[in-house]
Amino acid sequence: MSQSPRPPAVAVVTDDAPVIHPAPPPSAWGGVALIAVSASAFGAMAIFARAAAASGADIFAMLLFRFVVAAVLLLGWCRLQRVRFPSRRQSLHIALMGGIGYVGQSLCYFGALQYAQASLVALLLYLYPVFVTILAAIFLRERLTPVKLGALVLCSLGTALTVGGGQGQPLGMMLAVAAALIYSGYIVVGARLTRGVDARATATLVCLAATVSFGVMAAVRASQGLTLHWPAGAGGWAALAAIAVCSTVVAILTFFAGLQRLGAGRASMLSTLEPVVTVLLAAMLLGETLSATQLGGGVLILLGVVWLSARGTAANA
Repeated sequence: MSQSPRPPAVAVVTDDAPVIHPAPPPSAWGGVALIAVSASAFGAMAIFARAAAASGADIFAMLLFRFVVAAVLLLGWCRLQRVRFPSRRQSLHIALMGGIGYVGQSLCYFGALQYAQASLVALLLYLYPVFVTILAAIFLRERLTPVKLGALVLCSLGTALTVGGGQGQPLGMMLAVAAALIYSGYIVVGARLTRGVDARATATLVCLAATVSFGVMAAVRASQGLTLHWPAGAGGWAALAAIAVCSTVVAILTFFAGLQRLGAGRASMLSTLEPVVTVLLAAMLLGETLSATQLGGGVLILLGVVWLSARGTAANA
């Protein structure tokens, strides 16, 4: 999914800054573009995961491969670019955020899929913009303006229409809501912990921590006779590589970069583009049919995104 996982220090506009221009400054539009890229990369992961699963890969193999490859690539890039990492204490906090938050969200999400339909799980997971907006208002003092609330309503309604309904056991629905809550906390905590930290360093620390977590889990499962299942063909391995590079490295880097420019609430709402991307790719590549309801939901999400994007930075939207 959604699932988790994605710069130089950027000045944060204070909540009491007046609105001077009706359109966002270039840095804000850059943040919008970054979150759009992140949402597209994350949205494509469902398609890649389906191809990998069809080739024989299981969930733990996919997740371990994803973060190992992403961590290696990011470490190499950071070394070449001489990226400066934060202090040991701040690095530890960011690593814990990834090792606990990102991993916890992934496990709850995939666990929910065992007890509820994917459409219902996705719907419940994409309640996270609501949670993020509320948490950001409480802990980060981001204002709940009429524009934010209106865009949030449009995005939430559009998400509900896009992913559809579904049925599931109470445990599945509880796990899906837990995934949304954990991811919300991950975003809000990340907005504070990563302020002023290079997005490349943040993404690297998150992926390293997730690698350690899934590595430990894989070792425990192996001790119980539960081995990992890898793809049987080249197509499956290519799908795994796409998950690691596109849906992890690119997605997480652009998300954290956009997060610092836009704030937690606005970044999370713009991320609701993800289910639209997933549905469109499923229709184009897998031959799945788009219903009129799904199309209408996509339009509502896009309207909410455009409305939110056109009203300035997160602080004065």
